[in-house]
Amino acid sequence: LEVVGTIMAGSALDVTMGPGQAARIMTGAPMPAGADAVCMLEECRYEAEGAIVVIDRPVAVGNFVRRAGQDVDVGDTVLEAGSLITPGHIGVLADQGVVELTVYPRLRVGVLSTGDELTSGPGPLPMGKIRDANRHTLLALVRREGWDPVDLGIVGDDEEALGRALDGAGARCDAIVTSGGVSVGDLDVVKLVLAQRSTGTMRWMQVAIRPAKPLAFGILDGPVIPVFGLPGNPVSAMVSFELFVRPGGLRMSGHQVLDRSVVPALAEGDFRRRPDGKTHFLRSFVSLDDHGGWHVRPMAGQESHQLLAMAEANALAVLPDGDGVETGGQVQVALTEPGRLGSWSSASERILG
Repeated sequence: LEVVGTIMAGSALDVTMGPGQAARIMTGAPMPAGADAVCMLEECRYEAEGAIVVIDRPVAVGNFVRRAGQDVDVGDTVLEAGSLITPGHIGVLADQGVVELTVYPRLRVGVLSTGDELTSGPGPLPMGKIRDANRHTLLALVRREGWDPVDLGIVGDDEEALGRALDGAGARCDAIVTSGGVSVGDLDVVKLVLAQRSTGTMRWMQVAIRPAKPLAFGILDGPVIPVFGLPGNPVSAMVSFELFVRPGGLRMSGHQVLDRSVVPALAEGDFRRRPDGKTHFLRSFVSLDDHGGWHVRPMAGQESHQLLAMAEANALAVLPDGDGVETGGQVQVALTEPGRLGSWSSASERILG
């Protein structure tokens, strides 16, 4: 074939090719008029100092040609309203020249710990005090969901101080999460202040689950700012976040899928419990075998203050009321850490150095 020109990416050939003619073309360059196929350079050889190209095998029409509309055609919908925008969608939109979208704003979630007993930071622990693990844990959970965490600090059992903290949070947060002060035996400071600032919408509940039975929820006065009151025990606070705060925040962010994936898994240990009218959520570790089957074992330490077991878990085994499941039985498991499957090593936002 007679070589009539070279087409670089980003340029075009002004010549219309006819029978017996060819042109050199770079990947990504537009096909010239009259051309109907491309042959790889490795399957060509030049003669007459490059004026002639010889192709030693048949080349089908359309070979290595990307035609308009093969990816997105006229009239195609590339993204529905309410869709979660992935990196791939960003590429598709950019490919269509779309540079602006109307989206839900990133949530700003304030996290507040309450109680005179709380302290934070290193050093000796004063008598009667406990370190505030909940606030740091909940801030990390907020960040993991892609929301903006707002550290509201620790407020003791002081009505005025708690009121000021909530008033300030309401002006800069889309939602507020508190921990402590919502169970039956606690002082009334948290309940009193939240009730005063929620125009009667605050509800104090005993949910039929274990852990995380106590729960409060309401709307602050003024802007619509939901407040989630979580229990003070660390594991209960984390489980409450999974079951209530996370779905609520996802709904506020426009998501359609609000719940974690739940899979049936083979019990590699006894998941014991007693009938008490509640659904139990046991800290567990799940893994996949070579055939795609799920396996789960319970973590040692299932009390609501045993945070290390929760940190090492990657799932919650969901046990309905009854006697539990013995080894070899089937357990429904909610995947709370889907990125940590198949290994007993711990994971965090950063790898410990």
